[in-house]
Amino acid sequence: MEKLQYISQGFTIEDQELNIRKALDNGVKWIQVRWKNAPESEFIKLCEISKKLCSDNHTVCIINDHVYIAKDIDADGVHLGLKDTSIEIARHILGKNKIIGGTANTISDVLQRLNEPCDYIGLGPLRFTSTKEQLSPILDFEGYKEIVQNLKERSLEIPKIFAIGGVVLSDIELLQQIGIYGMAVSGQITNQPSIINEFKTVLQ
Repeated sequence: MEKLQYISQGFTIEDQELNIRKALDNGVKWIQVRWKNAPESEFIKLCEISKKLCSDNHTVCIINDHVYIAKDIDADGVHLGLKDTSIEIARHILGKNKIIGGTANTISDVLQRLNEPCDYIGLGPLRFTSTKEQLSPILDFEGYKEIVQNLKERSLEIPKIFAIGGVVLSDIELLQQIGIYGMAVSGQITNQPSIINEFKTVLQ
């Protein structure tokens, strides 16, 4: 599984598509299509465009929240928030071979995700981010440490956890030392797509 996800950003379909294209042109291999509060028809269109672009670039295409859209366009999977469709229902709809990721903010969320189970966990936010409305409590590095330590104390295998929420390149080393698998990045890649190569180098 890739260690770097780009979570798409933009207020219009044109912005979203342009940012996705830039990320792909700079070598990202995992796109999560995320466009909150978009008109449904435009979001579907963006997902269709993104799926084709990702297929052409041999890149994983994950759809945020919308399980049936992911199924209809044959995306590689879906990412689900804690209040979205359950992992079990999504698995039933998408089948066993699709990637299903789940959001978590606390140790109880992580344990829930392990039980469901999902393929990876998006754990955060690391710090404040303006890209998400109704932000969950901020974890900071100490929060990640506590959750990983809690899993170790329970003798549980550490799942593939992606840090999310204001993550930047300089965070990688410390997050990896803690035991975090990968990074889900939005703002820094949107603003500076050329930084993807540096992310990939450090994340190897």
